[in-house]
Amino acid sequence: MMIRFSLVIATYNRAEQLMITLRSVAAQTADETIWECIVVDNNSQDHTCRNIDQFIADNPSLNIKYCLEKQQGLSHARNAGINNALGDIIAFIDDDEHIVPEFIDSYIELFDRIPQAMSAGGRIIAEYPGGRPVWMSKYSEEPIANPMDFGDEIKPFPKGRIPGGGNMAMRKTVFEEIGVFDTTLGRTGKKLSGGEESDLFERMKSKGMECYYVPKAVMYHIIPESKLNRDYFARLAFNNGIGQWTRATLHNHRFRLVCKECCKWIATLLLCLTHKPAQSKYLIIMRWNISKGIINAARS
Repeated sequence: MMIRFSLVIATYNRAEQLMITLRSVAAQTADETIWECIVVDNNSQDHTCRNIDQFIADNPSLNIKYCLEKQQGLSHARNAGINNALGDIIAFIDDDEHIVPEFIDSYIELFDRIPQAMSAGGRIIAEYPGGRPVWMSKYSEEPIANPMDFGDEIKPFPKGRIPGGGNMAMRKTVFEEIGVFDTTLGRTGKKLSGGEESDLFERMKSKGMECYYVPKAVMYHIIPESKLNRDYFARLAFNNGIGQWTRATLHNHRFRLVCKECCKWIATLLLCLTHKPAQSKYLIIMRWNISKGIINAARS
């Protein structure tokens, strides 16, 4: 049978965590003959390659491909996955998560059922093996875990929101029409930059491409304790600001970005009045470092 669905997993130096992700891929209920999984090793320095080879050997019935992308950067890795994909639907997940057995089936059903759907995203549930920190509010959780739940019905994606980068899918024709991920955006090695998904969805929106929410395509995002400290959070917010300025420059929205950031400062200070002191502290840390990132990028 013809491959209809390509699942792309970009990975970098997460040899053990990747196995959790791949085991959830192996548990899919979808017909194994109509989907493939492309694991893009973004020049990992650990034993990622050896683990993937062993997993492929242990699961001969699955169509799993190993792809090495030496050009560092998440966008480069995802683009390599796109270039090697055979399916007319391409989905992306990350190497720090696991997906439900009906994940692939849910996406295929969505694109078959709604011809005008050009992209889609599913539910994202955060998992905290070491416990959810007391300082975390739903606002400070978003840049770290990006949880997403818009109910139990298939529907157009809410206005102003886009799918999470670790749980999104597009028709292959999207990339043929608007191009692939911008390699000047996105994470590179340990650099916590981003924005490549926002840029892609902005280009899709400009072409009138519709995006839908797929509630049964559930992804569990595993958040280790190493991501739950002040230093990581501040760096993440700072690089978020840099990414926002870069995208605003690409799409000529710099003045709009500055106005929005001013409004977000007002909203942040108001939120601090209704949150616990520890939560308020991290809301300020987030906003302060996002603004610093924007200013730093504007000056460079």
